[in-house]
Amino acid sequence: MAEELNFVEEIAGDHVKVVLSGEVDIYTSQELKENLYRVVESNKKDVIIDCKELNYIDSTGLGIFVGALKKAKQYEKKIKIINLKDNIKKLFIITGLDKIFEVE
Repeated sequence: MAEELNFVEEIAGDHVKVVLSGEVDIYTSQELKENLYRVVESNKKDVIIDCKELNYIDSTGLGIFVGALKKAKQYEKKIKIINLKDNIKKLFIITGLDKIFEVE
């Protein structure tokens, strides 16, 4: 059975921090999409996605990150991704997403 996804939103000054934990896969990606797009559209602030507790992400989840970045750019905002675990950071490098996103 797949691990669930937890999504916590924290508003702080000029940005919104989204803390993800668990897994993003075909089963949890719709939840991520709805929540992340809502954050980008409703706050119109820069978004920091903290992946310290994110254990797994598949191509569906990576696609949602890209879609959220496109939405953020419509509002002239940025998305920064922080605290990627090595296995997920490797995916960002292989797919070239480390060149599109600001990754720390």
